Amino acid sequence: MSSQSAPRLDLAALGMGMAFSVMWSSAFATARVIVTYAPPLWALTIRFAISGLIAVIVARALGQSWRLTRPIALSVMVFGLCQNALYLGLNFVALQWVEASVASIIASSMPLIVAALGWALGRDRVPPLGQLGLALGFAGVALVMGTRVTGGADPMGIALCVIGATALAVATLTVRSVSAGGNLLMVVGLQMWVGSAALAVAALVTEPWHVTPSLPLLLAFVYQIFIPGLTATILWFALVKRVGAVRASTFHFMNPFFGVTISAMLLGEAISKTDIAGVLIAMAGILAVQMSRLRPPPASPDPAA
Repeated sequence: MSSQSAPRLDLAALGMGMAFSVMWSSAFATARVIVTYAPPLWALTIRFAISGLIAVIVARALGQSWRLTRPIALSVMVFGLCQNALYLGLNFVALQWVEASVASIIASSMPLIVAALGWALGRDRVPPLGQLGLALGFAGVALVMGTRVTGGADPMGIALCVIGATALAVATLTVRSVSAGGNLLMVVGLQMWVGSAALAVAALVTEPWHVTPSLPLLLAFVYQIFIPGLTATILWFALVKRVGAVRASTFHFMNPFFGVTISAMLLGEAISKTDIAGVLIAMAGILAVQMSRLRPPPASPDPAA
């Protein structure tokens, strides 16, 4: 039986992966700017409504259909609620009280949470390299969080970030095998609308409408719509198509570094030596977990032997 060779990481794929990581990581610093001037759930509701509208209009112009198969419709609901409403909604609320670098490091641990849950539930086998990566990754995150909590970081904000990352990990495990087929932009847009609708309900119940107009708010809001919201999402799926989901996920190991660096550059957040050590340990752990998934499984014994 012949087998196709695995897709390789060429220079174009490396550039796409690094660009995605920078865009993804920059979302936390710009979100911190937004929640300084506007209520977080209302801001996210409007952002997803606009991003979703743009995605759906472009999708329809490209001939994509919003008549989805049942598995894809389920994925739209699950990711719309878990990723856009829970994960991002909880992070936006938490960013009122915690620094962007803290939120980005916790969010970066999502691949670790996915691997740990898959292993605990018996759905995935984690080889020794992956087990070492899980230990290192969580240790690095714990090192940073420990120093931040003792330094005055809000425990409730940290808890909201952890719950959000866990919700996204559960969603990833639930519908990770579903493909959008030829309706990628339509699926992305509908997911955003699902998140927007859920967040609007939560905002109506919990948040007063109070916005302080400012240029930083406008710039951060427009950036969130077009860069992390649309461009990064499209770039991610293009990268997955080019090199496969497992290899594309390897780039997540850069997220803690970019998240902390962008937060320091844009917001002036302090970086301690302990933060640097924790970020490097977490990066090594995430990379080990992702690299362990690249290794071929052990060969099955020949039944004819």
